[in-house]
Amino acid sequence: MPELVKGPLQKLQHVMYAGASGDFNPLHTDDDFAKAVGLDGVIVHGMLIMGFVGQAITQWIPRKYFKKFGVRFAGMTKPGNTITVKGNVVDKLVEGSENIIRCEVLAQDENGDIKITGHFEAALPLKG
Repeated sequence: MPELVKGPLQKLQHVMYAGASGDFNPLHTDDDFAKAVGLDGVIVHGMLIMGFVGQAITQWIPRKYFKKFGVRFAGMTKPGNTITVKGNVVDKLVEGSENIIRCEVLAQDENGDIKITGHFEAALPLKG
């Protein structure tokens, strides 16, 4: 799977995501609140990072072949981070008239800190 690089992430980007998603949790929008609960400042929505993972996958494999997708949130993303999404095929098999591929994905920042791990499955048509 080709890598997808996003960033550096700007505060405006995740504030706009808050507007689009309706998630105005102050952890994502209010530095003072985030600091009051022990963070250095606001954090980027985990779902935005998951969206980057989905974007990377669907730029490689058309949505119509997409069967399963699951992620685990592994770390907080901060404004200014650059996120790289990577993936690889871990299994291939034939089921009926489809080639099934199972893949692992991860999103990490510029320091190698993992933000998301996950997996997906796609069913591609047999050639011939």
